[in-house]
Amino acid sequence: MTLTSLSHIQSTNVYSTPSIFPISPPLLSSSSSSFLSLEPSSHRPALHVCSNDRLRITHKSNGLKLSCSSKEPPLKVMISGAPASGKGTQCELIVKKFGLVHISTGDLLRAEVSSGTEIGNKAKEFMNAGKLVPDEIVTAMVTSRLSREDAKEKGWLLDGYPRSFSQAQSLQSLKIIPDVYIVLDVPDEILIDRCVGRRLDPVTKKIYHIRNFPPETEQIKARLTTRPDDTEEKVKARLEIYKKNADAILSTYSNIMKRIDGNHPKEVIFGEIDSILTQVLNDKEKKRKLGSSLIQSSSVQDNWRGIPTKLNNIPHSRDIRNYFYDDVLQATKRSINDGGIRLKVEINIPELNPEMDVYRIGTLMELVRTLALSFADDGKSVKVCVQGSMGEGALAGMPLQLAGTRQILEYMDWGEYGAMGTFIKIGAIGAKHVDETDDLFILVAPQNAVGNCIIEDLQAMTDAAGDRPVILVNPRLKDLPASSGIMQTMGRDKRLKYAATFENCYLFRLLYYAGTQYPIMGALRMSYPYRYELYKRVNDPSGKEKYVILSTYPQKPTIDEVNDAFEGKPRNENKKAVGIWGFLSGILQN
Repeated sequence: MTLTSLSHIQSTNVYSTPSIFPISPPLLSSSSSSFLSLEPSSHRPALHVCSNDRLRITHKSNGLKLSCSSKEPPLKVMISGAPASGKGTQCELIVKKFGLVHISTGDLLRAEVSSGTEIGNKAKEFMNAGKLVPDEIVTAMVTSRLSREDAKEKGWLLDGYPRSFSQAQSLQSLKIIPDVYIVLDVPDEILIDRCVGRRLDPVTKKIYHIRNFPPETEQIKARLTTRPDDTEEKVKARLEIYKKNADAILSTYSNIMKRIDGNHPKEVIFGEIDSILTQVLNDKEKKRKLGSSLIQSSSVQDNWRGIPTKLNNIPHSRDIRNYFYDDVLQATKRSINDGGIRLKVEINIPELNPEMDVYRIGTLMELVRTLALSFADDGKSVKVCVQGSMGEGALAGMPLQLAGTRQILEYMDWGEYGAMGTFIKIGAIGAKHVDETDDLFILVAPQNAVGNCIIEDLQAMTDAAGDRPVILVNPRLKDLPASSGIMQTMGRDKRLKYAATFENCYLFRLLYYAGTQYPIMGALRMSYPYRYELYKRVNDPSGKEKYVILSTYPQKPTIDEVNDAFEGKPRNENKKAVGIWGFLSGILQN
């Protein structure tokens, strides 16, 4: 069977992206019997005056103690990469910049064996017999090293371990959980070239490459040697082993995994790693200062691994909805902090897909409220905009999905502390709804109606907004021609070009076979600034459902790329989609 494209539905790892802003805004309480609850939030906003003399709403959880520790929490990092991926170089740079204790299982084995420790002697028996050292022995060495004071005080960098699902689960059971899991991605052909062209100077132990980093003199060149396993055949075999091991543990660390393109100069690669680790440190420091108000959400993150399951069960649980709200929020904030001003959120879990009979407008309103309240909490003036009626005469009207939306927003519970009307205001789409006091605009599902186009009003609004962020939540900007032919061709290219100026800061969709909405085959997810991640839904040995990563992409993958990944075909195999596949590929491209 061949996988078709992405349905308009989505799913994501609960906590597949580490939380950057640790306090969640108030969320609408959800119940299975009502599409929209107006219960006040369990988080109580408090007003205080900030340095810029504006009132700022912050949220405090009830009944939680604050930690008074002044010690900065150390970093806990895992790094993985194929042979010749440059992992060793990046480990050196990480240790130099962040002062972490570098822990490599190879170094540990040699040290334990040479020291004659009990663990070392047990490992030596297997090594002398030509056997692999059992997982329990390696894990015991790793945990023993991690328990030393220097690792506790300085933090640690675990290099190339764990390498199997059982090793990863052993560490989890011992509560050894990293803050971030870094994976260096390098194309196979580059890795093979690096290994086959690698040369060792036996005198200085310096590593050269016959083309990329040749020796300085002919004398050095004459004495260079090649490692016995640096042949193309053996390198390919090593890569297959690495991939198999790496795939086995992805589900354990998918929620904290950061993939980095390793096919760049080492300075560029480390710049990205440096940024990630610095952000992780900042997050840990925020959590420390804010105290145990985050303990509950942190424990949920530790216990909830991977994409949430049973996403076709409606209504979704509050935990699942809250995860998606927070996941969207963090990606959007990261994008805005990096200067993004024309942003697009596409999240089509079943309850947010208007083409399904389980669509719930209350879920969309909760998401919008989460975004608005959080930005208001940062001291920003937010305009939440819903398009009004379009067209004239027989063509007048608005999309059914948006009918009554503005009234729902006005009657929703926005808290007891005056956020609505002070920091948050409701408007429509158009230039006249842009005020000088507005800092940011959230547009609720802007879309064309049959025979009517929202693009003109939308473009006028963004022109008036200038460099202020405009966020489209689940936009549908494709032309919908009427029977009279209106909107079919005239100006279509310009409309599509303008719509393309909005960049995804978040995307999540579920994958199904053609023409079905069951079973879920996988998911596609992108959370700024990370790559598009393609997941496959599988059952683990215990029979439990989980999602594992198949591939990542710098741009939104085509339907052929998705199908090829599920079928295990090479990434760059070129072919043209035909028949039903060609028709469905449009879903991915829009």
